[in-house]
Amino acid sequence: MKDVRITSPMFLDRQSDAVAAMSPPGDRVIAAGPGDGDQTESLAPIHRELADTVSQVIAAGDRPFAVLGDCCQTIPVMAGLERNHLQPTLIWLDSHGDFNTWETSPSGFLGGMPLAMLTGRGDQRMMQAVELAPIDDGRVVLCDGRDLDPGERTLVDDSGIRFIEHLDELDPATLPPGPLYVHFDSDIIDATEAPAFLYPAAGGPSAEEMRQALEKLMTTGRVMAISTTLGWDVSRDGDGLTRQAVSHALGGLQIGT
Repeated sequence: MKDVRITSPMFLDRQSDAVAAMSPPGDRVIAAGPGDGDQTESLAPIHRELADTVSQVIAAGDRPFAVLGDCCQTIPVMAGLERNHLQPTLIWLDSHGDFNTWETSPSGFLGGMPLAMLTGRGDQRMMQAVELAPIDDGRVVLCDGRDLDPGERTLVDDSGIRFIEHLDELDPATLPPGPLYVHFDSDIIDATEAPAFLYPAAGGPSAEEMRQALEKLMTTGRVMAISTTLGWDVSRDGDGLTRQAVSHALGGLQIGT
C-alpha cells in the first residue's frame, strides 16, 4: 500500500500558513475555496473536493494521508472512505474533544464540533454536504481530550464512544477489529514543546510519546487512512520549535513529513 499525501490548506474559510509550511512539493492539493452561505455552508466546496480525492486514493489501492487545516475536514475524509465501503474505527487523538454542539459550545467555534457531527449530534449540514450518514458511537475512540467544555464533557460521558484520557493507556490490542482511521490533531502535544499552537492545552504527551503511540498504531497493519491537523501561528514559531515537535511526532507514521 502506497501512502498518498493530500494537502487541504484551508483553516475553515481562510488559508492556513502552518499547512503551507508543512506541505512539500508533490502533495495532492485541494484547490477549492469557500462558497456561499454561512460559515458551515461555505465549506461545502472544500469538503466535497477532499472527499472525492480521498475516495480516488482509496479506489487506487493506496492509503490517504491528509494534512488538514482544521478538524472539520475529517468529515470529508471519512466520507471518502465510506464511498469505498470502508467503515473504520476512528481513533481521535486530540487535546480537545471536538464534541461540542451549538448548544454546548461556550465560544461557538465550528472547529470544536466535528466529532459530535460525525456521530450524528448537532448541526448535520457538513455531513449532508458530502452525503455521509452518522457513524456509530462504537466506532469512535477519543484519546486525551484533556480540555473539554462542561457541556461537551456531559455529551461525551453520556455517549457510547470510548474515551481514553491518557495516551499511555491507548493499547492497539484492545481496539475493535477491522480497519482504522487515525486522526492526529497536533495540539495534543505538550505546548511547552510547541509554544506556537493556536489552541494550547496544559499538559499532554511529549512529541516523543506521541511518536511512539503513532508507531504502535501503524504496526497493527490496519490503518487505512491518516489525517493530521496543523494548528499553529507560523509568525510565532520563529525558533521552529513547534514545527520541530510536530514533525518529530509525525515521524511515528513512517511516511514522509
